[in-house]
Amino acid sequence: MNQTVDSRKYYPTALALYITYFVLGIAATIMGQYKQDFAALWGASRLADGSFDVSGVVSVIAAIGLGRLLAFPIAGPLSDRFGRRLSGLIGCGLYAIFFLGITYAPNLYVGYLLAAVSGMANSFLDTSITPSCMEIFKEKGAIANIFTKRSISIAQFLLPFAIQGAAARNLPFHTIFLAAAAIIVIDGLFLVFLPFPPFIRPEKNAEKRDRLRLTPMSIILILLGFTTSTTFMLWMNCNQELGALYGLADPSRAQSFYSVGIVIALFVNAALLRRGVRLVKILIGYPLAALVSLGAIFLVQKPVMVLAGGLLIGFFGAGGVLQLVVAVANELFPKHRGVITSIVMIASSVANYAMVSLAGFLTRVGGANGPRLVLLLNMAVTLAGILLAVILNIRQTRETAQE
Repeated sequence: MNQTVDSRKYYPTALALYITYFVLGIAATIMGQYKQDFAALWGASRLADGSFDVSGVVSVIAAIGLGRLLAFPIAGPLSDRFGRRLSGLIGCGLYAIFFLGITYAPNLYVGYLLAAVSGMANSFLDTSITPSCMEIFKEKGAIANIFTKRSISIAQFLLPFAIQGAAARNLPFHTIFLAAAAIIVIDGLFLVFLPFPPFIRPEKNAEKRDRLRLTPMSIILILLGFTTSTTFMLWMNCNQELGALYGLADPSRAQSFYSVGIVIALFVNAALLRRGVRLVKILIGYPLAALVSLGAIFLVQKPVMVLAGGLLIGFFGAGGVLQLVVAVANELFPKHRGVITSIVMIASSVANYAMVSLAGFLTRVGGANGPRLVLLLNMAVTLAGILLAVILNIRQTRETAQE
């Protein structure tokens, strides 16, 4: 009873942390929705059909992954050493800088720097929120961590409607960026005063004794952080060009279908976990279904396939699979939750930077067929993730049998 009461007093804190992930959801996708606007702002050349070349903007979006990669080695140890509150506040501050600055960036180079700042904000929030969820909700921590994705998906579902509303009222495209900045600043002020679970700073000698040691299973989980991230990041950042190629009248609708798929998956995943389904089964089954979906989208070049694909990739690719990987890693290393979250997310950041950069290159050299080349890249990495999950399943089964 006391444990329940103690946990309840942190629920407002959990809500505020989920709101930061709502803003994270906006930050992760909003530049992808405004690629033409940013291309025009930064002086991109026009293509034969009159549109702007967005390959430079895709490269800027990839810098989000670089920022995450640079910050995670600092963010994880800082969270474990000085507490979850500090990491969360740093993340809020960096997001405010990104949203306030990006639409006034005079060129690609400043845009690249600010996109990296966005990635850094993501890193600090990850190393605050994931450990906090595990500590607030305890035995239900894995389910609570999955629902961080719900906050992201709600933002990504609402974003296209907000964009359409702003356009209908002839508001400048930076309106939503300024609104997101206001939300994150206000939420950050709440986090200054809301209570966090008691944090015990580890002693230096204890840190040396309990230094993190990676096992083959944890290495597989880290690699899964790369592959599971690639599946949804490539789709999230490149689906509009695919929609235009396939003749979809309003390519931004694919984003809404994608977000609906995520929301449905989160509830399904929570139900599966409550019924005791092994996480590794989800880590095999969902990427396999995502691979089949990507293959169908590649073969059937119809507008409806982009919408159906958005729903399916949202469900099987982005519906909390990465969060499940992080939750498993946190369970393996309960004394190093901030650090192990950082390591898995570093792999996710490498995927964001490397794969989205490669997608930008394929978009540039592939011409009209570039979006389909990105699909092939996505299929290859997703297949690798399935093989890794199968290996993880085999190792887990053997270790369980030996106990």
